[in-house]
Amino acid sequence: MKMSLQDVLFSQGFGTRRICSGLVEQGHVTVGPQDQTCTDPFSEWETDGLVFRVQGVAWQYHRRAYLLLNKPAGFECSHKPGAHPSVYTLLPAPLRQRAGTAAAGVQAVGRLDQDTTGLLLLSDDGKFIHRLTSPRHHVPKIYEVTVKHPLDERQIRRLLDGVVLADDPQPVRAAACERVGDLHLRLTLTEGKYHQVKRMLAAVGNRVEGLHRSAIGPVRLPEDMAPGAWRWLKAEEVHALAGGAVS
Repeated sequence: MKMSLQDVLFSQGFGTRRICSGLVEQGHVTVGPQDQTCTDPFSEWETDGLVFRVQGVAWQYHRRAYLLLNKPAGFECSHKPGAHPSVYTLLPAPLRQRAGTAAAGVQAVGRLDQDTTGLLLLSDDGKFIHRLTSPRHHVPKIYEVTVKHPLDERQIRRLLDGVVLADDPQPVRAAACERVGDLHLRLTLTEGKYHQVKRMLAAVGNRVEGLHRSAIGPVRLPEDMAPGAWRWLKAEEVHALAGGAVS
């Protein structure tokens, strides 16, 4: 697919079409492996594999954004945070401004509490977000849970059999539950209720002291990824998560 250079920049989040046109006309954009300076905002380029630089910063064209971020503690998954900074401030400005399907910028695929760390997916593909957050798709999410009191078999069995939370008469069950250590639980859930892990542990007489998400579906958080770091999802990861159904 070919697009004008102005529209390429606009779609990738580099500002309004007027701003993008100005960046090109002023010679701030180079294109291709040869870093060819282009001053015509209406020149057309093949977008597949297109690499360009804006004011010296390299960028690759992506029709849709699919990101993996290692969320640190102390950040809120909100564009309008309260007492803590927004997780979106960890991303480059173009990802926060790109022209998505529903709203500008990427959106978190579900939320993690400000004190919860680990794997967070973000995208501007509404269908992708819906598939991963819809309860009917039962996408498994794995959490590493540090608890206050030593775990026993009774607590593990109750988490697997199901516990009743205050806002729902239907029992909520863990899809898998592994006691890794006296105070370390590996919990797999296929639902996404509010504060679900904390409330489930409270229901069996324990308390969450630390919570870290290590996997969503087939995608695991790389062990060597620093807190606050992000990367693009690989094509095979996107298709595995979406079951091949991506925009």
